Amino acid sequence: MEKKDLLTKILAIAGTLFAWLPILVPVLLSVIVILQGRIFLFDYLMPAELFPLALLGGGLLVWAALRARSRLAPIAWGLGLSIGLLVGSQLLAVITGLASGETEPAGFWWLLVLAMIAAYSLALILTGVGGSLLLRDLFGKPRPPVENLG
Repeated sequence: MEKKDLLTKILAIAGTLFAWLPILVPVLLSVIVILQGRIFLFDYLMPAELFPLALLGGGLLVWAALRARSRLAPIAWGLGLSIGLLVGSQLLAVITGLASGETEPAGFWWLLVLAMIAAYSLALILTGVGGSLLLRDLFGKPRPPVENLG
């Protein structure tokens, strides 16, 4: 039995907001800086720095998706991939010496760490999209059942 009660809706709203914040904050700050100083600055590491918000949002979304029995797959996959990619990129940076500065930030390992951080951001977007679709399911009008015409 799916639950579309107030608690489920609050969990979905809060989870979606927290899941999108690590992606939206650097974009909004870049737009503000462009408008003020006419220079493009973008902190591509900020989504990783704001991971606790994404983790909180993802957890709330998983809880809401379980209660609603809807959109669990994209939310869980996005959250799981984001955790794995962030931890993996950090471990790789430590193992290769990129994190300590022992290794120059260039070459294959540097590109691999950057690619993992970019993939982490895409996984966060997947979680946010899953949350947005869950909100649509929770707040949208119920659809009539499709009849079999054959």
